[in-house]
Amino acid sequence: MTTIAPAPALRPRISGLTAESVFVGRSLLHSLRDGESLLMAIMLPVLLMVLFTYVFGGAIDPSGGYVNYVVPGIILLCAGFGAASTAVYVANDMKAGIIDRFRTMPLRASAVLTGHVVASLLRNLLATAVVIGVALLVGFRPTADVWGWIGAVGLIALYILTITYLFAAIGLAAGSPEAANGYGFIILFLPYLSSAFVPVTTMPEWLQWVAENQPVTPIIEALRSLLMGTPMGDAGWWAIGWCLAILAVSFVWGGWLFRRKAGRR
Repeated sequence: MTTIAPAPALRPRISGLTAESVFVGRSLLHSLRDGESLLMAIMLPVLLMVLFTYVFGGAIDPSGGYVNYVVPGIILLCAGFGAASTAVYVANDMKAGIIDRFRTMPLRASAVLTGHVVASLLRNLLATAVVIGVALLVGFRPTADVWGWIGAVGLIALYILTITYLFAAIGLAAGSPEAANGYGFIILFLPYLSSAFVPVTTMPEWLQWVAENQPVTPIIEALRSLLMGTPMGDAGWWAIGWCLAILAVSFVWGGWLFRRKAGRR
């Protein structure tokens, strides 16, 4: 009598946050091994802050208070530089083929991206703390109370989370790590077209419309209000709205790309 072997049982899907925690640990380990990227993510914003404070600051604001104006923009630049490496890390995973292996495992598609994003959030919060410390040394004097600092840190964390998820999706969409790095540069250019370094009113009229209606400007204005006590207006709501909208689109886009593109490699 011929016996039919029973079909192998399907592996159960990993439950809870087990997969996410594993991929967060993996990404943090890669970050520790790639100390140069973390160092550059800190050094570039610090150098820009010193450049704008000591080279351009005297011409823009002879009173010496330009550092208080420019620091919120530098903080967002720091977050952008740090988050941009996420696109390269994800693109490297795609190129190396490890994503193919992950696709065969019973885990959520979002777990791989979540690992990169959470590790980037921790890296960038550390880099931001260093940048703020250097800013205090070069003359930054915020007027925020405890609640102002809590709000500022929360907004910075939300922005880092948002832009990191966006860069992770870009890393999946890019054809190579080099292309991912190039696409990231376009996004990093946005703070220069905002109120980060000069008031929007000093720009040409056609550029004022661009600066006023892009997501970075309300985030900077809200952060400036929290740290320096400038009028908030509706910048806070616009900042949160922009971040949540971009985060939602990036999350959905990244998960779709992971399921679609990774399966074809």
